[in-house]
Amino acid sequence: MTVKAAQARINLANIIENQLGYPIHKTSSVKINQTNDEQYSPQGQQQLPYQVKAEATLLDRAHTRQEIQLIKRQENIETIMAMAMAFCPDVTGQQRPDFDWIERFISLCEDTANTAMQKLWAKILAGETVTPGTFSIKSLQTLKFMTQREADALQRCTSLCGFNEKDHSHLILLGFYKKPSLFDLLRKGNKVSFNLGKTPVSFPDILTLMDINLLYRKEIESAVLKAGQELALSFMNQRLVLKAKSNDLVLSYYKFTQTGDELKKLISTPINKAYKNILSTSLEDEFDVSWHALK
Repeated sequence: MTVKAAQARINLANIIENQLGYPIHKTSSVKINQTNDEQYSPQGQQQLPYQVKAEATLLDRAHTRQEIQLIKRQENIETIMAMAMAFCPDVTGQQRPDFDWIERFISLCEDTANTAMQKLWAKILAGETVTPGTFSIKSLQTLKFMTQREADALQRCTSLCGFNEKDHSHLILLGFYKKPSLFDLLRKGNKVSFNLGKTPVSFPDILTLMDINLLYRKEIESAVLKAGQELALSFMNQRLVLKAKSNDLVLSYYKFTQTGDELKKLISTPINKAYKNILSTSLEDEFDVSWHALK
């Protein structure tokens, strides 16, 4: 047996003891993949090479496991609530959160032991306390089953995410094109696409958010912009204003779903510098591009 394999087995034994409350030991040389009668006891039960070693009965061991689970859940809840107190601003709350919402919140967050994910739960509780109705039960359910990898993908995408002030939604600009007219058919299909490969966001990140219903699956187009018409997007501490130089300009983007909009509020990330540069240089031919600092 290699050192790596031995360490993996030690780690697994530690996990088992941590979860069950009792150690597991090797009891025989029987291999799990044997197909002869040596695998079975005279009572017809399969003989396993490892068994939990304890004088306690199976029922007592089940009670112990339940107690361990209860303790861990209580610890998770208390940690999240302590974090929420730290995150909650000292402001006048509009009203108390709905009691049923609080109960659902506790039941959904109690199995979260990862510190980074606990912080997201804490921010939700603090935000809902300040402004009840901010986070839906659907968003809580999405967060419960969100992995750290998915949360990291959301974190990266927020650095490209702008807030559309007109319809109060978050989006990621992808490019634009000018609608062809009868006198300008040669421009058909002349679309400018932003190279997101120069940013921290990969296409798998986009697909990940689509799979968990934080982004709509299809690329969306804006209404046709006329010359002089403006579109404003807020990126945490900066505001981008685009003013069309000519008629018939259409922007394309990925849009966050309602659940995505709610969970996006948990993460405050400044706009990625490479993405900001891409927007400025790619849009300047057809738009007046201006950036303004937000307080």
